[in-house]
Amino acid sequence: MLTQVVFVLCAASSFSASVNGAAGPQLNNNQLYKFSYTTDVLLDRTRGSKEGGAGYKISSDVDVNLVWRDPSSKDDQLIQLAISNVRIGPASRRSRKKNVLHGSTAESVLGKTNLATLTKPFLLHLRNGKAKAFYSYRTEPSTIKNLKRGLASLLQVQLNTGKVIENDVSGRCTVEYAAGKGHVTRTKILDTCQTGETGFTTHSQVFGVSRKSSSVTTFTLEDGFIRSAVAEETHSLTVNARRSAAARVLSRQSLTLVGTQAGPPEAAGKDVAAAVKSIDAKLAAVGIIAEKVKSECKGCPSLFEHWQTQQKQLEPASLSKATAPRSFLEFIQSIRKASKDEILKVLKSASKTSLPQVVDAVTSSQTVASLDAMLEFLNFTDAKGFVLQERFLYACGFASHPNERMLKVLLDISKGKIGSSDIKESVVIIMGALVHRLCEKGGCNLPTVVQVKKMILDGAGSAQSESEIQMYLLALKNSLLPEAIPIFTKYAESEVGAYCTTALTALQRYDVDLITDEVKRTVGRVYHQNQRIYEKNVRAAAADVILSSNPSYMEVKNLLLSIGNLPHEMNKYMLSKIQDIIRFQMPASKVLQQAMKDMVSHNYDRFAKVGSSSAFSGFMAQSADVTSTYSLDILYSGSGILRRSNMNIYGASKGAMLHGLQVAIEAQGLETLIAATPDEGEEDLESFAGMSALLFDVQLRPVTFFKGYSDLMSKMFSMSGEPMNVVKGLILLTDHSEVIQLQSGLKASAEFQGGLAIDISGGMEISLWYRESKTSVNNRGALVVTGNVTVDMDFMRAGVEVSFETEASLDFITTVQFSEYPFLVCMQMDKTTFPVSEYLSKYESLSSGKSVVSHSSKKQLVPGSEFPLHQENSNMCKKVFDSSW
Repeated sequence: MLTQVVFVLCAASSFSASVNGAAGPQLNNNQLYKFSYTTDVLLDRTRGSKEGGAGYKISSDVDVNLVWRDPSSKDDQLIQLAISNVRIGPASRRSRKKNVLHGSTAESVLGKTNLATLTKPFLLHLRNGKAKAFYSYRTEPSTIKNLKRGLASLLQVQLNTGKVIENDVSGRCTVEYAAGKGHVTRTKILDTCQTGETGFTTHSQVFGVSRKSSSVTTFTLEDGFIRSAVAEETHSLTVNARRSAAARVLSRQSLTLVGTQAGPPEAAGKDVAAAVKSIDAKLAAVGIIAEKVKSECKGCPSLFEHWQTQQKQLEPASLSKATAPRSFLEFIQSIRKASKDEILKVLKSASKTSLPQVVDAVTSSQTVASLDAMLEFLNFTDAKGFVLQERFLYACGFASHPNERMLKVLLDISKGKIGSSDIKESVVIIMGALVHRLCEKGGCNLPTVVQVKKMILDGAGSAQSESEIQMYLLALKNSLLPEAIPIFTKYAESEVGAYCTTALTALQRYDVDLITDEVKRTVGRVYHQNQRIYEKNVRAAAADVILSSNPSYMEVKNLLLSIGNLPHEMNKYMLSKIQDIIRFQMPASKVLQQAMKDMVSHNYDRFAKVGSSSAFSGFMAQSADVTSTYSLDILYSGSGILRRSNMNIYGASKGAMLHGLQVAIEAQGLETLIAATPDEGEEDLESFAGMSALLFDVQLRPVTFFKGYSDLMSKMFSMSGEPMNVVKGLILLTDHSEVIQLQSGLKASAEFQGGLAIDISGGMEISLWYRESKTSVNNRGALVVTGNVTVDMDFMRAGVEVSFETEASLDFITTVQFSEYPFLVCMQMDKTTFPVSEYLSKYESLSSGKSVVSHSSKKQLVPGSEFPLHQENSNMCKKVFDSSW
C-alpha cells in the first residue's frame, strides 16, 4: 500500500512540474512576443503530380502581447494579436510562366482596404488555455475575420493529456491532447466538428464519395508560453467507384517565436468587457467559429447563355457520347445558382428534341427554384406531355438527396387530375422510391412520408382493378417498407400470376433478417404447389426467394427432391440455378453442397434432365475499386417459347451493394401460334409480352409489347424489328457537395458529380415461317464523373479538378429455334471495345483576371468481349448459326 501511495505522489509531482501548475500557456506582463507566421494550402490529386499542386502561401509577422489578466487567475488572459508585413506567394515551387503571383504584392492581390483590415489588431480571450471569446470588427469581410480566427486558434492549447470538446475556427470539435516534456500534440477529430455549413451526398455508397481527414498540431513550449506551433491538416476525397479519381487538400500553419521585447502595459478594466472597451469600443465578440463566406461568380454567364453553348451536346444524337453527361453536369451546376424565371426561360426556349434532357437536368438540380419551375412548366392533365412528365418522375426517383417537399409535390400530383393512366402509375411507383430514400436518411416519421406510406400500404389491399393493385405493389417494392412484407406474403399466393411474381421479386430485395419463418413457409407452399397450381415463372421466382434467404437444410433438400417432378424446362432451370449457386459460391452454396451428399436428392436421374432453360452468373469487372457481376436467368415453356428472361447487373464497393440494372422480359399464352400444348397451370393465360426494368435500385413502370390475341396479331404483322425504348435519359449518379473548414481559416469547397447518359431498349420478334423467336436487350451508356475542390478567398482562387469518362454498350440477345424438341437456344452477351479517359486540371486565379491553368490526361482502351456463359450455350450457338446458313 505504501508503495502505491509513493508512486501516486511521485506521478503527481512530476505532472505538476511539467505544467508548472498552469492549465494553458501564460504570457508575461509588459512583454511583446514577436512571431513569424505562415499558412499555406495545396490542392492536388491524392497521389500527387510532377508539377506540384495548386495553391498559395500567406506569410507575415505577428506581434502578441498581454492586455489584461484576471488578478485572481493567471490562466484568465486577454491577448492582443497584430499581423504585419504580409507576403503572398505560391505554395509550391513554380516557374515564372506558371506563377500567377509573379510580380504581385500583398496589396495588389488583397487590395489596399483588405490589407489594412487584415493588419488591424484583434483580441483573444483565453481561460485555462481555451478560447472563450474572439474580438474583431463586425464590418470586416468574413474572409479576413476567418484568417484572423485561424491564427488565434493556434494559441489554444491545454498542457495536460486528455480528450476535450473545444470551439475554434474549425467548429465545435472533439480534441485529443498528448502532453510531454516541453511539447504538446493536439489531434483534432475532424469528423466530430460541428459547423454552420451544410452539404449533401449521394445515398449510394457504390457511387458515393469517401473522405479521410486528419489534423495534428505540435506545440513546443518555453517559459510557460508557446515557442512554436506547427499544424498540418489533410482532407482526401475519393470516388468509391474509381479511387484514382481523388483530390487532396493540404493545409499547413507554422507559428514560430523569433524574439521578445518590452511591450505595452496592461489595459485598465475590472473584467474582460471593460478591458476590451478601453482598447477600442468598436471591437465586438464575433465568435471563434468561422463564419460563412458568400462567393460571387464574377463574369460568369447567365443560365440562358450557358444553355446556348451546351444545347447541341444535349440533343438525342449526342446521348451515347461522353460530352452529353459532361454538359449535363455543368448545366446542373448552373441551374443550382439560377432563379425560377431563368429556368423557365430555358425550358420554354429548348427545342422539342433537347427538352427531355433539359427536364432531366432541371429536376436533378433539386433546388426550390428548379422544382417550382418544373411544376409550372408541366401540365399533368395533358396526356400529350407524357414523355416530359415521365422524365420528370424518373429524375425524381433517381434524386441524389430528395426532401419531403419533392414527395409532397408527387402526392399532390397523384391527388389531382392526370391525363395519362401510365403517368398515374409512374407517380405512385416513384413515390415508393422516395419513401425509401427519405427513410434511409431517418425521415420515416416526416408527415408527408407517413401519409404516403399509409396510402400505398392501404392501396394494395383496397384497390379493385388489376392495374391499380400492380401499381401499389410496385410502389411498395420500391419503398422496401418492413410493414409491406405481410402484404407481399399475401399476394405471393394470389391467383393472378402477375401479382405473385411482383410480390416474390419484392421479397427477394429485403434484408434476409426480415424474411420470417412464416414468409418462408408461404413461399415454400407456392414453389411446391401445396394449395394450388402456379405458373412456371411464379415457381421460379419462389425458388429464387428460398435460395437467397439463408435456406435451411430441409428447405434445400425439398427443392432438390422436387427436381424430376417439374415440367421439363422447369427441371432444367432448377438444375442450372443450383449449379450456378455452387459454382459462383453464393451464400446458399454450403448448405446445397451439404444436402447434395444425400444420394436420394443428388443422383444421375435428377441431374441429367435435358432442356434449354438456364441460369448463369459471372464477373463483368473486378478491381480494387469496384466489383461488377451479372446474372442471366432464362426460363422457356415446354413448346420452346420464352417464358421469362431476367438479366441483372450488380456493383459492389467497400462492402456496399447496388442493384445497377435488372431487365426482365416475360411472355405467356403464345403456344397457340405454333399449335403447341401449354404447360400445366398455363392453359388459360392471355397472350402477353412485356418488359420490366429496375435501374439503380428503382423499379420503373413496366412496358407492354402486346396484350391479347388481337393485339399480338396486329403487332406481329407490323413488327419492324426495332427495339422498344424502356429508359432513355440523363441520370445524376454521384452528387456530393460540402464545405471543408480549414484550421487556417480558409474554406475548401468540394463538388463531386457523376452523370450517366443511358438508353435501354428491348424487343421481341417471332417468325412463324422460320419457327424462330429472338429477344434483345440493348444497353448504351456514357458516364462522366468530375470532382472539383476549390479554395476561394474572393481576391485569390486555387483549385483542382479530377475526372474520368467512358462510353460503353452491352447487348444481350437470345435466339430460339423451336422447329423441333429439344429446341435450339443461343444466348449472347457482348460488350464493345470502349475508352476510359482520366483528366486532371489545376488552376489559380486572381481577382484581377490573371490566371494559370494546367491540364493532363491519360487514356486507355478496354477491349470488347463476349461474356462467358455455360458450355452448353456455346455448343448450342454453334448449331443455331450453322443451321441459319
